Amino acid sequence: MSQARADLTISGVSKSYGATVALQDVDLTLPGGQLICFLGPSGCGKTTLLRIIAGLESVSSGRVMLGSTDLTDVPTHKRNVGMVFQSFALFPHLSVADNVAYGLRVRGVPRKQRRERADELLKLVQMDGLGSRGVAQLSGGQRQRVAMARALALDPDLFLLDEPLSALDAKLREAMQVELRRLQRRVGITTVIVTHDQEEAMTMADLVVVMGNNRVQQVGTPMEVYRRPFNRFVADFIGSNNFLPAEVLGANAVSVLGQTVSARVPAGTEGQVTLSVRPEDVRLHTEPPAGPAFEGRVTFVRDLGRTVETFVRVHDIELSVLGAPALAEGATVWLEVPPEAGVVLAQ
Repeated sequence: MSQARADLTISGVSKSYGATVALQDVDLTLPGGQLICFLGPSGCGKTTLLRIIAGLESVSSGRVMLGSTDLTDVPTHKRNVGMVFQSFALFPHLSVADNVAYGLRVRGVPRKQRRERADELLKLVQMDGLGSRGVAQLSGGQRQRVAMARALALDPDLFLLDEPLSALDAKLREAMQVELRRLQRRVGITTVIVTHDQEEAMTMADLVVVMGNNRVQQVGTPMEVYRRPFNRFVADFIGSNNFLPAEVLGANAVSVLGQTVSARVPAGTEGQVTLSVRPEDVRLHTEPPAGPAFEGRVTFVRDLGRTVETFVRVHDIELSVLGAPALAEGATVWLEVPPEAGVVLAQ
């Protein structure tokens, strides 16, 4: 059974480069032993935050704590973190085993123990028997595994990965997502991954930290950030969405395009809002349904293989619907938003 891991706490962390603000007032408590993804568009500050945790960047203000230990001013080599860079940063002149054991050699661990630890880790990442190979002989996925084994060699308190799968092709990337998740569960180490890939974060993480505009926008499980986004930024960035202008009528209802729609309205929310509805939640009818529905016209249909996406124009808004039967462009249809399918976002 893996040992208990301390929580990582980031309190009031900001980072500026001159007049440029890279991070602003970040407050996070990341549970020990979990896999956490920092997810956001390029330039949002997620890699800067990871580098601050690693000690590769200093903070302009704030603290970084691992359990009761203050890491804020601790140099990188004393933080006991393992890090995998986007480029993998392997040593081309060393064998696979020597790459894995490099950190142990630097710390003066005897050769026999280094070899045993390298063999153990190569087996863990499903590369046992390949220790004598040169790095140049490896595929992209194998290099990724070697980089992860090397980062884990010193039994770090934190395992940090910066866009670790972005250099791999799509099929290999999917396979490595599964392998990385399985590896994290086996070793039980607190793992933080930076990614801009929504699917990567949603399928791997215990906890997703959505970042945008140099701030944390929302923290939650993959299902929470997908189903209950806090704001329009999160709703727009995570997956596909339809946005409809609405007005609050009460605690459980909004007016949308002249129709009353049942929706959960956050306490204290009044007036003009936006209703967010996932395309897979919209029900498309070819005849008027019994309840409230929006009449529209099919403008475009595309077959995605696993499902069909239908675009429907309602007044001056075009909505996306997933899973409806293929229809002819120009067909008249009615769109229904089931109770609780919509999420009310303050404007």
